[in-house]
Amino acid sequence: MADILSPTSTGSAVRPSIMSGVLALRCVSIVASSVGFFLPFSALPVFAEAQAAGGGGITNGVMLVACVLGELLSPSVIARIGIRRTLALGLTLLGAPLLIVLVAPSLPVMSAVGVARGLGFAFSVVAGGALTAALIPAARRGEGLAIVGLVAGIPSIVALPLGLWVAQQWGIAVVLIAATMAPLLAVLTVPWLPRQHAERGESHGVVRGLRRGALMRPTLVFAASAIAAGAVATYLPLAVGGAARWVAPIALLVQAAASTAGRWVAGRLGDRFGTLRLIVPGIALTALGTAALVVAPMPVVVLAGAAAFGAGFGILQNATLTLMYARTVTAEYGVVSAMWNAAYDGGMAVGALAVGSLGAVAGLEPAFLVVAVVVALTLLVARADARRSAF
Repeated sequence: MADILSPTSTGSAVRPSIMSGVLALRCVSIVASSVGFFLPFSALPVFAEAQAAGGGGITNGVMLVACVLGELLSPSVIARIGIRRTLALGLTLLGAPLLIVLVAPSLPVMSAVGVARGLGFAFSVVAGGALTAALIPAARRGEGLAIVGLVAGIPSIVALPLGLWVAQQWGIAVVLIAATMAPLLAVLTVPWLPRQHAERGESHGVVRGLRRGALMRPTLVFAASAIAAGAVATYLPLAVGGAARWVAPIALLVQAAASTAGRWVAGRLGDRFGTLRLIVPGIALTALGTAALVVAPMPVVVLAGAAAFGAGFGILQNATLTLMYARTVTAEYGVVSAMWNAAYDGGMAVGALAVGSLGAVAGLEPAFLVVAVVVALTLLVARADARRSAF
């Protein structure tokens, strides 16, 4: 195993190119997955609410639960049918069931469609993530994962509001057809992707992965930061209610921009100086930023907190995933992808639910501070990880 505390390249070495024809082809299904998932995300609950006279939010709720379960099941599915078939199955489940909603727009049907789509998205991101990691040169994996994060992130940012706007202008059918066609067309690219990366490889499963400290420690760190992200995304507007009305939306924009920048910087620095060195700064920025968001309802403090939180969360997104891939072999990339994605989605859900429950009892400000403390406590995990990873 390469020393993750040292640079992965030297000044005299020729750095390998990140982008290749096959990685560019893989980016097609990355964009398609984001569009298929996020385009109907806001529009479908509104449609369900109108059709069922209540309960529209259930459609997304069951989809997200199924997504986490699907992420945990994905390594076993990959072991049985192979990584390319799992990706193709995920893209199909993500898109095709939406057409059923046009025929039978009832809440039970839409909930069942949500379950299928959640499983499909999970299969596509886990299998696709493992395949993507194998296509990026190890010496530039951090930077490569940052680029792939942009490829997935930008379409999701655009598709989320666009789907609702299109539904309002031209009807839900246009949204559902577009969200169906994007992933189904991307299935056509799957046979051209390489079959040797973890194809029918040995799968050690998520449960065994959770028992491996080298993988579990970064997962715990990232899960804590995802809990903070779920709290910020859900309750920031309410938590800074004492500030001017423009502060919350601008703070969310600053947070998103800083997170994107943090992932990019982490990828560049991690490849050169060692990924493990980025974990502690990422934790510190995330914890301080979470606390600063609610310490005082002053715009400058809130915006500074949003920038710090976004930068820290972006650093941890890139650094934890890169570190986990560096600590395993290609045949186990599906396990890494499953653990990381489950930590992301599960942490986001826990953050939203826990802060809501605690906030109802003690107030949102103390709830945010508790989350900040939880994130800060993972410094102990990072310290143990650095000690065990020393060579």
